[in-house]
Amino acid sequence: MADLMPQERMPQLIAESLIEQIRGGTIPVGSPLPTERQLCEDFDTSRPTIREALALMQMRGFVDAGGGRRPRAASPSLQTILHSAAGHIRDLLGGAESGAHLEQMRQFIETGAAREAAIRGDRVQIARLQETLQRNEAAIGSAQFAASDIAFHRALVSIVGNPVILTLHDMFVSDLLAQRAPVDDPVKHDTIAFEEHRAVYEAILNGDVMTATNVMDRHLERSYRARLMGQTKHHPPLRA
Repeated sequence: MADLMPQERMPQLIAESLIEQIRGGTIPVGSPLPTERQLCEDFDTSRPTIREALALMQMRGFVDAGGGRRPRAASPSLQTILHSAAGHIRDLLGGAESGAHLEQMRQFIETGAAREAAIRGDRVQIARLQETLQRNEAAIGSAQFAASDIAFHRALVSIVGNPVILTLHDMFVSDLLAQRAPVDDPVKHDTIAFEEHRAVYEAILNGDVMTATNVMDRHLERSYRARLMGQTKHHPPLRA
């Protein structure tokens, strides 16, 4: 087993070596990395090992890959790291308990966003929120309601002005909103959600911090329970 350790660690060691070259400027940020063939020769290893090393670098934000071009050296940021890790995080969050943890994260983010919006939302931000509310109303009962729901919540979170929070919202909260179970009466369901959105908007417009926070909290709690009920109804649990 000890003989296998160096080979098992090769991807990590190669990644660290290339990252040091990027940090030191030997490989400038924005420039293409050496080809896989060249890297195989430089490190005397195989293509799968090089690809694993590049994947590790991408997860840490030091590689910009995609668009059909050669991977390029990058400088990591919180946003790029979150995006690159998103797929791996989603793989770990498949169970009911993990879903509940995401819902809790959403509650913290959005009740806080409602509070901040009521305190310091400016005219342009509130106007954007109003536009998404109008589109939300127009989509009641249609297949577009879920997208308009996401847009309203995203516009609210964007008022905070924190790109990391908005990135988290885009990666996970939007997924939760999009995974709506079928409902028996879409118009009734959508109307309830819209009226709650409107109450949040009006509280923000009036600068009423307590009402904005409380209404958003109740809205998220009701939405979560309704989604659980819908999932149970359409996918009943197996009986022993």
